[in-house]
Amino acid sequence: MDGDADVAQVAGLMAEPARAKVLMALADGRALPASLLATEAGVSPQTVSAHLRKLLEGGLVTVEQSGRHRYYGLSGPEVAAAVEALARIAKPQPIRSLRQSTRAAALREARTCYDHLAGRLGVALLEGLVRRDALTRTDGGRGTERRPSDPLAQQLPDGPYALGPNATEVLTELGVDIASQPSRRPLLRFCVDWSEQRHHLSGQLGAAITEALLNRNWLHRRPRQRAVHLSEAGRHGLAQLL
Repeated sequence: MDGDADVAQVAGLMAEPARAKVLMALADGRALPASLLATEAGVSPQTVSAHLRKLLEGGLVTVEQSGRHRYYGLSGPEVAAAVEALARIAKPQPIRSLRQSTRAAALREARTCYDHLAGRLGVALLEGLVRRDALTRTDGGRGTERRPSDPLAQQLPDGPYALGPNATEVLTELGVDIASQPSRRPLLRFCVDWSEQRHHLSGQLGAAITEALLNRNWLHRRPRQRAVHLSEAGRHGLAQLL
């Protein structure tokens, strides 16, 4: 029989500064090589290898071999959700340069949380879907406002939204076919955004919309960052659709 969850073991893995930076770098859902993760964490390749080994043993990351390189990624969206939750309650690090300030602002504006959009853009996307009746709020709440009972900065067990009457039409305009989405993952999931403290869309639908925006070149990843940005075409297209 299993006992209580070993929270201390997982917390210990995340508590080391270099490992925390590795997890933050991987929180957008991409798999990255150890060499790049060493740069992100500010440690040597030998040191990051030792940290990655501990994260693998703890079940927080996975690894895939491709040619001569090994690519590391988070073991699942629940790890990204835990990183986001810690980011909400952690004190911000002091900003000592314009580059750090710009990067922090970009993360709050638009970022990926594992495989879906977060930040102001993620919240605005959900608001637009509700406005177009692609999604409908089921609890009588307004827009994307967080319910008083919602836990901060984590995925909700019972998001107060359902597919609306215009779901098929609006999502098709965005390049998403609901009927073709895999059934092994919940279609609708929602999180409380740590920087906005409002709801954003996650789950299979959140991932599919993000992928569609990237494929259209409406959305671009920033090099070596979780932050993303809308192209002019994306800004205009989403304004017209939502």
